[in-house]
Amino acid sequence: MSNEFSLTFDDLESAFMWVSSGAPFESCALISRATGEIFYTSEIDETGEELPEDIEDPTLYCSVPHKNDLDLGRDLVFQFVYEYCPEQEDRVWDCFRRRGAYSRFKDLLERADRLEQWYQYEEKATKTALLAWAAEEGLKVIDKGGK
Repeated sequence: MSNEFSLTFDDLESAFMWVSSGAPFESCALISRATGEIFYTSEIDETGEELPEDIEDPTLYCSVPHKNDLDLGRDLVFQFVYEYCPEQEDRVWDCFRRRGAYSRFKDLLERADRLEQWYQYEEKATKTALLAWAAEEGLKVIDKGGK
């Protein structure tokens, strides 16, 4: 489905961050296929936003994916580790065996002087995955920041 509006990458990324900020299905962002307007909902936090009555119609709205739906969670962490610091694999597995895994993972990367490299890797993978998802959904995304 083609549309006449342009969705900015920043707006798409913000919606993605909203959805991915918690557990899957905890928060949701839906994009109108007709206007590009984004609607936010949450199981744990009332947004106060009134939703259109037809919001559940997938022909009219597309649901922004959670990071896990795009393999941008733990899978991405291990892709990075295998590619850039395979010697840390056992330590990273230890990080992900209990709560607070990302915090411990980032501490580990900081000690190995690889944290900035991780952030760049994550940003690039996120952008690539979001733009591919948007294209599959027929959404035109413009990048004002040139990132």
